[in-house]
This record gives sequence, C-alpha cells and structure tokens, in this order.
Amino acid sequence: MKLHFLGATGTVTGSKYLVEDAGSRILVDCGLFQGYKHLRKRNWAPFPIDPSSIDAVVITHAHLDHTGYLPLLVKKGFSAPIYATPATAALAGILLPDSGRIQEEDAEYANKKGYSKHEPALPLYTEADALSSLAHFSPVDLHHDVQLGAALSFRYLRAGHILGAAMVQLTGSETSLGFTGDLGRSDDPVISPPESGLGVEHLVCESTYGNRLHEHEDVGERLRSIITATSERGGIVLIPSFAVGRAQTVLYLVHSLMENGSIPKMPVYLNSPMAVATTDLYLRFPNDQRLGRAEIADMERDIHLVRSVDESKALNHLEGPAVIVSASGMLTGGRVLHHLISMAPDPRNTLVMVGYQAAGTRGRRILDGEQKVKVHGEWVPINCHVEDIGGLSAHADADEILHFLGTLAHPPQSMYLTHGEPDSAEALRVRIQHELGWEAETPVLGEIVSL
Repeated sequence: MKLHFLGATGTVTGSKYLVEDAGSRILVDCGLFQGYKHLRKRNWAPFPIDPSSIDAVVITHAHLDHTGYLPLLVKKGFSAPIYATPATAALAGILLPDSGRIQEEDAEYANKKGYSKHEPALPLYTEADALSSLAHFSPVDLHHDVQLGAALSFRYLRAGHILGAAMVQLTGSETSLGFTGDLGRSDDPVISPPESGLGVEHLVCESTYGNRLHEHEDVGERLRSIITATSERGGIVLIPSFAVGRAQTVLYLVHSLMENGSIPKMPVYLNSPMAVATTDLYLRFPNDQRLGRAEIADMERDIHLVRSVDESKALNHLEGPAVIVSASGMLTGGRVLHHLISMAPDPRNTLVMVGYQAAGTRGRRILDGEQKVKVHGEWVPINCHVEDIGGLSAHADADEILHFLGTLAHPPQSMYLTHGEPDSAEALRVRIQHELGWEAETPVLGEIVSL
C-alpha cells in the first residue's frame, strides 16, 4: 500500500490523501486550500494525477477544506463514487453549491469594482459544477463495510466535530490505514463525541490544536459578558462563524442565555443561507447530536433567519443592540465581509471570533492585532472591540487528541500528523513520543510512503 500526501501538510487546509493498493486508487478527502495566497494558488494548479484514474473518493466530513475541491475534480474527469455518511452527503449538498455561488459572486464583484489582477476574474468552479459533483455522492452509514475494488474496503466511525463527521478505517491487501479526519470534543454542547476503538496498523491524525489547550472557561458566561457589555454601548455583536456546526452551537448558547434571562432580549440574526439550511438538518440527523427536536424548534423560533440579499444588506444599517451570526468563520468570504465593512469601524460594536483562524486569513490578522484589513479592494479600519472565545472550537485540543489516541484498539506501527501548522504538528509529535512512546512523522506535500 502506498500513501500520497497531496494536501494538509504544514497547513490546516487542502486535505487530500491518495491511497494505492493492488491496482486500486482511492482518494481520502478532497479539500480546498485556504488562507495564504500561496496556498490558495495551489487550487489552480494541475491535479497531481489524472482524476479519471481514481476509483473512489472517501470523505471524512463536509467542511470545504475536506470537500471543496470535489466539483473541480469531477470537472477534470473524475467519474467514480464519492462516499460519505448520510449527514455529510446532505451537508455537501448545501456547502458545495454555496461555495460555487460565492466564487461566482466574488468574481463578478471583482470585475465590477476592478480590483482583481486578472481580466476577467474567474471562479475556480461554478454552482453548476458543484451541482454536477453531487450526483456522484453515495451515502454510507457508520460501521458499514464498503468494498473498494478487489483489495480495499473501508468503514466509518463517528469522529464528532460536526454533523456526519467520521473517521475512516481502510483495510487493504496486506495492512490497514486509518484517518481521523477532524476530531471532535467529548464535552461539545451539541455534537456527540468521537468513538473509541479505532484499530489500524497505520494512522493519519489531525494536529490542528497540537500545541494548544482550549480555554477551560464557561463559554456561556463569556458570551453573556461580551453581549451584555456591547448591548450597554448600544452596539452590535458580529460573530463570524462556520456555517456548519459552529453557527448552530453559538445560536443555541445565545438562545439559552436569553431564555434564562442572563442577557436582555434582542434581535438575533443568522445571515448565511448555508447556515440556515444546515440548521434544518439537525432535525433530520438526531443520532449525530445531543439536542432534542423541541430545543431545536424553540431556537429556530427565536432567531431571524436571513434568506434574501436585500435582508442581508439591510443589516448593514441595523441599530444595536443585536447579535449577527454570519459565515464565513475566518472572514475569507461571504456576507459577513459586508457586515465587517460597515461594523468594524464603529467602537460600539464587538467582533467575536469563535473558531480556529488559519494563518493568512483576515480573521487571524485581526486577532494578531492588525488595525486595518483589506476587503474587496478597500482598507477597513478595525475600531470595534475584538474578542476570541477558544472554548467553542469543534476541534480536539492537544490533551484531547492524546486522550483519543489512548482509546485506539492498539498502537499503530506508524503515524503521520497532518492538518496542522508546522509548530502545532511538531509539538504534538514530541508529546506523542514522550507520553505514549510512539514514533510519529510530519510529512511534506507530495511525499509518498510505503506501508
């Protein structure tokens, strides 16, 4: 068996792994590179192998850094099945067309404003391309064995993180290989925790928070304090949030604070078509999360679900106090950028980061203290308050990853740390060696290992 690292090496985006065994070629995850320009440029490079030669794609979960390249893969000639859990397939049906639509809108806006260096600016792929890729999806339940050619088979185990997220246990002709995907947390207020008992000879493990521990803070109390202070200033709390998972958790917490009287009643808006559609899926997949139907229905009743562009534009003239939750979570695109332009210059407002901010993104630059950021070709001053709530991350931190590794059926013969920035992956490698006595490696882009 050969394992090719085609992404997520030295960075937290672009997850792609090619597995070759006994004549079969399987791609595990197929994500977009995000963040720094030099990473985003990789999305435009030729794919390292002929997409038509790939026998199947196995997806761990629906986030775009794991699925966002699929429309382009299909456009370039891939025609085989794309396996995913039922919830992941449903989420991809929301995320991928939205991704194509946003790219078209951003290209159109760049051409209108003339700030792109390309004439004309073009999308990486279109909404139509994304819709074409959805026809290849084949849903697979957890713990169900699927044959991939003569020598390879796989099964899913629950990974936590978001609805439908799964680990992959791949069995080949002579050995076995596991992929954690993105690991969730045991105490997430909404999503069920990762399963124990993954048993493989070789393991590819995420390392996003490999050098950090999440704050052991009362997230609800932190939100209460931020919202209350902003409300007293007459300001607006703007929360850039990943539309899948994080937005629903934030809304649930804000809704709970208002219900128990911890914060004053105020308008709460969810301004992301993708997040609105995702919230409805929580009713369809109750086994993936902890909330009951009544809790979800109550939350949806009290939230203003923004659907149209005109409604979104009107929020830019909103008077506080209010809370706006909008995608994207790292301020890389979407409607939240228009809110940032109108709200970041006002010191009454608060910008609250509730998830990981990859290096090179606007979110990371703002957290690092930059006083202005460029949005749609214009510089936007950051005069608003900026807060970071690390306890809301859907990723396991370093201690939680080590705890998960302790639940494996047996120690792996080899281990590869990916989906982490270099310092993070290296710190986790050292901890694994010292605390578990296992050897782990941090591969580089394009590296091929024989298992």
